[in-house]
Amino acid sequence: MAERPARTAPKAHEGEVLRTEWITPHMVRVVIGGEGLAGIRAGEFTDHYVKVLFTPEGVSYPEPFDVERIRAEFPRDQWPANRTYTVRSWDPGTRELAIDFVVHGDEGLAGPWAARVKPGETVRLLGPGGGYAPDPAADWHLLAGDESALPAIAASLERAPEGAVVHAFVEIPGPEEEQKIATPDGVEITWLHRGSRPVGEALLAAVRGLEFPPGDVLAFVHGEAGVVKELRRHLRLERNVPRERLSISGYWRLGQNDEAWRAVKREWNERVEREQEERPAA
Repeated sequence: MAERPARTAPKAHEGEVLRTEWITPHMVRVVIGGEGLAGIRAGEFTDHYVKVLFTPEGVSYPEPFDVERIRAEFPRDQWPANRTYTVRSWDPGTRELAIDFVVHGDEGLAGPWAARVKPGETVRLLGPGGGYAPDPAADWHLLAGDESALPAIAASLERAPEGAVVHAFVEIPGPEEEQKIATPDGVEITWLHRGSRPVGEALLAAVRGLEFPPGDVLAFVHGEAGVVKELRRHLRLERNVPRERLSISGYWRLGQNDEAWRAVKREWNERVEREQEERPAA
């Protein structure tokens, strides 16, 4: 049996922070640019994402930066950590890439970094990946998520076909987290203020209570994993939305930090989907 070729580490894009801007009290936009982003290929999808690399404190790497060399020469606990974030916008002409980060004080790794990073600092990225964009052939569009999905939902709204029928639901902590987003004529975002309620309660109620328009729907549903699980069940088994017309997965999970969730995310999503596909509708 032939041996599989060794998996090579992806090449990192190296840019620098051009500017930062607080969009809301808990979301900051970091704009990255530079010649090192010349190899970025984004724009096809509205849910493009990149992995932002973070060097562990006290560790330095040889130049030029090479992920494969680092993995070969450094112990695992000294490898750069990474966090996955949606590309809010990409301008190939100016080579400017914007990422919006949710910030909850000193909680986590990426949020505190985004809150304090200064222009001129180096940023290394892997990617982008992605797979969703509004389909002009769809009769209508459903966009639903919490603040973690807001950058992708906003990018999707800005790319929605003229005259598109769109129902967009975004659950956020409160009115102070609402954003101004360019939407097609006649399309408005339904902002769901969580307040003291559990995460996802308002979002679940809004989608379940929606009177679905007739015709083919294309749905983009992302956010907290437990909420997404319930929405997947509702859309597949109660609304009979075909699997191929759903872009749906958990971006994060209550009770787990980013490292723990990423370790099980793919397996968890696949298991949930398999269980719901095999379960008969009530």
